[in-house]
Amino acid sequence: MANGQSPDSSALQKYGIPFYSAAWVPYKELKSKLQSDDQARSDDKREDSNKESATSAPADKDGDSVDKEPSAAEPQKADGPAASEYYVVLAGGGGEGRSGIANAIVVAHFDFASSTLSPQPVAKLVLGSELPYRMAVHPKGDGLICAMQNSCRFFEWDEIEESETRKLDVKVSDKTLDLLQDVGQQLALAYDTDSSTLAVGGEVDSCFLLVFVQEGNLRIFKWPSMEVILNEDQAHSSVKDLCFSPDGKFLVSLGSRGPGRVWDVPSAKVVASLPNGSDEVFFSCRFAQSRDNSLILYIAAITGKGGSIVTWNTSSWKRLRSKHVVRDSISSFNVSPDGRLLAIGTTQGDVVVVDSSKLGVQMVVRKAHLGFVTALAFSHDSRALVSASMDSSARVTLIKEKKNGGLSWWIIILIILLAILAYFLKEEGLLPDFD
Repeated sequence: MANGQSPDSSALQKYGIPFYSAAWVPYKELKSKLQSDDQARSDDKREDSNKESATSAPADKDGDSVDKEPSAAEPQKADGPAASEYYVVLAGGGGEGRSGIANAIVVAHFDFASSTLSPQPVAKLVLGSELPYRMAVHPKGDGLICAMQNSCRFFEWDEIEESETRKLDVKVSDKTLDLLQDVGQQLALAYDTDSSTLAVGGEVDSCFLLVFVQEGNLRIFKWPSMEVILNEDQAHSSVKDLCFSPDGKFLVSLGSRGPGRVWDVPSAKVVASLPNGSDEVFFSCRFAQSRDNSLILYIAAITGKGGSIVTWNTSSWKRLRSKHVVRDSISSFNVSPDGRLLAIGTTQGDVVVVDSSKLGVQMVVRKAHLGFVTALAFSHDSRALVSASMDSSARVTLIKEKKNGGLSWWIIILIILLAILAYFLKEEGLLPDFD
């Protein structure tokens, strides 16, 4: 049984906004993109400058223009937003009411050396009356998409200069998602690994003969063209979660009740059904590569006893095993990029890290948040886990390596107790003397 850990105050910050989504900024990919954009702008400026120089260049005594020697390049004021590559992006807010709580996208910086999450946001984009309820970050650094109450909007990364340094920022994109306007509340957003496909799922209330019906619509698009691959009106009664397989061939969808579904993306057809147990409500799903390189599907399920993890074979789509891991209801779930760990957030504010191979609890942070843990995400190198909550807080938990080898403390204590017992039994003559 893993020991509970207390939250580190420097890694836990409150930003005054109830959060519903959290992710790590793909800064390595983003930095390359921003540098390419900067280079393109510099080339344009240099070309314009050369044209001006050519027209105003002084002539020599024969009347020919004289080319100036190229001057040394001016030093860069900054090398980018920061030397560290760890930024988290959070989305949430107070909704459409007059609560006085802003709806916003927040970017914060995490420093590994001091295990500190920045007390103030690096960037904050206020969105008026629109609440960003769900979010998906483009893996290659092109931006992020947020699901509002009735539509989806796209946002882009940017850099701004402040006090001779360049800071990471986020801005509203000129790109409009016409096919995701007036589509109702979308509850699940997912990009595939190579960023070429986007899946969106949610719920729409419709009325037929004065009977209100809730329909779960699933849409799959090619990205960024938004060419429709699939538009299924009744994928589930309500689409709650989506995840792509690492190769992008399969998409798993979960509804508010009933079995999950496996979709073959190229053919846009259902290829398997994932039945839930009689006391199970499937909550969230993720693929991960196991240590023997086989691909496993993990589904977090809510049961009468708390929360369980169900694993599935991705060739036969047969259920492999199920294990109860937490006694509280699951409110968020994710898998590390290296496939070794699962993360569970609970309705009691706990964060639980589970070994993916044995489904044993490796780490527990009790009361990591004061409210529901609404979102979890591992960093790209699986070294850290960000969690967010409706209590307006975000927290980063460092993943400690599980120590192997050596004797367990429980075994050592048992050996000592047995030795003491043997000594007293011998002193009392209850053990035979073999001398």
